[in-house]
Amino acid sequence: MFESSTSRCTRLRLLPNPVWSHVVVRLAAALLFAGLIAAQACHADAPTLPPPPSQLYGDLFVAVQTQQIFDDQKTFVDAVPNSAPATIVQQYERQKNLPDFDLKAFVLANFTLPSEPVITPPSGQTLREHIDWLWPKLTRTTTTAPAYSSLIPLPQPYVVPGGRFREGYYWDTYFTMQGLQESWHEDLVDDMLDDFAYEIDQFGHIPNGNRTYYLSRSQPPFFALMVALAARNEGSGVYRKYLPQLRKEYAYWMSGASTTPPGQATRNVVVMADGTVLNRYWDERDTPRDESYLEDVKTAQQATERNPSEVYRDLRAAAESGWDFSSRWFGDDHTLATIRTTSIVPVDLNSLLFTLEATIAKGCELSRDYACSAQYVGKAQRRADGINRYLWNRNGYYGDYDWRLGKSRDKVSAAAVYPLFVGIAWPERAARTIKTVDTQLLKPHGLATTTIETGQQWDAPNGWAPLHWLTIEGVCRYGHPEFARTVGVRFLADVKQVYASDQKLVEKYVVEGPNAGGGGGGEYPLQDGFGWTNGVTLKLLDRYARGE
Repeated sequence: MFESSTSRCTRLRLLPNPVWSHVVVRLAAALLFAGLIAAQACHADAPTLPPPPSQLYGDLFVAVQTQQIFDDQKTFVDAVPNSAPATIVQQYERQKNLPDFDLKAFVLANFTLPSEPVITPPSGQTLREHIDWLWPKLTRTTTTAPAYSSLIPLPQPYVVPGGRFREGYYWDTYFTMQGLQESWHEDLVDDMLDDFAYEIDQFGHIPNGNRTYYLSRSQPPFFALMVALAARNEGSGVYRKYLPQLRKEYAYWMSGASTTPPGQATRNVVVMADGTVLNRYWDERDTPRDESYLEDVKTAQQATERNPSEVYRDLRAAAESGWDFSSRWFGDDHTLATIRTTSIVPVDLNSLLFTLEATIAKGCELSRDYACSAQYVGKAQRRADGINRYLWNRNGYYGDYDWRLGKSRDKVSAAAVYPLFVGIAWPERAARTIKTVDTQLLKPHGLATTTIETGQQWDAPNGWAPLHWLTIEGVCRYGHPEFARTVGVRFLADVKQVYASDQKLVEKYVVEGPNAGGGGGGEYPLQDGFGWTNGVTLKLLDRYARGE
């Protein structure tokens, strides 16, 4: 039923503010969110959802997050109110100035906090057995949600990453699906495709995750690759089934493309000076993220020469990228306060949008809409040309481009492999990129995400399962299976080492230095579970360690 891993590896395939500014911040957020809800209302049968917690609770929200009532800023925004938010807010306003008022006690009395169930695996499980055992523990069915919850209900079951990540996430799911197929859970693959199609139909895009505070942005657009993954087992009818949603998602990413003048940008679209249309990461809102409110306010305070709203937008755009946070987005390569995500044309996003265009072309062809197919073949070809024009770095790798400064970003990252993964790298450039990845990113325990240590989680010395899988598939596509094996075996050994010592799989790993193992850095402690690591690990076991 499954295509052999050997053929997959060796065959070349082209895939189709300062705290005093809270009043201004909240007012702007309210206006922006009202616009977002209005846009959603244009979609037929759009569900009625509450505003995000920052809007529901106003000053109470600010107080809880700025006073750090909980160690994790995500705790409060995932909590469920025990009564109507307006009632709770009125009680807070009456009580907050009383001499004996205790904010934490007030919150605990008025909200039900999210739970993080302790998962205790049976002893003696092999790594493969443990992952197969984990899938049901990470599967959620939430066809309804409590009143005023930030959770967005979905019609079908879905797999969450684990830990603090209690909801489904967009790009994580592609790598989770890889493992679900290895574990013969094609039903869950189909369920999650249906959930994403539902979100596209309701909201016009797939949100970062199924929470109201994520609705203003998406994540790396892997939906087309998920469709192709399911079609590999289920046949070409999958392309026809999801063609309407593929086209709707494309419309979301390309909004403004036809009206944006050269040298300018609109939302996710950047039109280069020569008229080439490429894309960037973007978020509809320019306020602190609900789930990282205090962190964002502090970052904006450090950016003393910038408008806080610009900083917030760039932080949010980086969250859309999935690489939150990384030196990829920093003006000085080291400091979060210099973040400039919206000024950068990313190589990964544009490679994925090439695949979306090529997949729409395929779906149209299968539907015998040949005019549509020809149109999207042309779009895909123009994007491939644009990537090779703007996102090839003269130093020998694919990388990002700063469209405001009009120059390449000269720091290599694991995102360099995306044009190889989707099959649009020129062969000689693919070879040079592989050499650069080999000499600069390959470490004793796998691939470092970047060459720079900043304390951010998407920088050295951390390595991430999805980037290893993309690298392995990409370099195999261009005829380098032995390098792919080296990458896979080294990272798999790191995963095995952590499992042997801690009996768990984690979100990220340290791949260099004396302390290889679970990764660090970022806004929250290391999380275990973990959806995409589970999926990639099963693929690596199948390819490089059969029988384990």
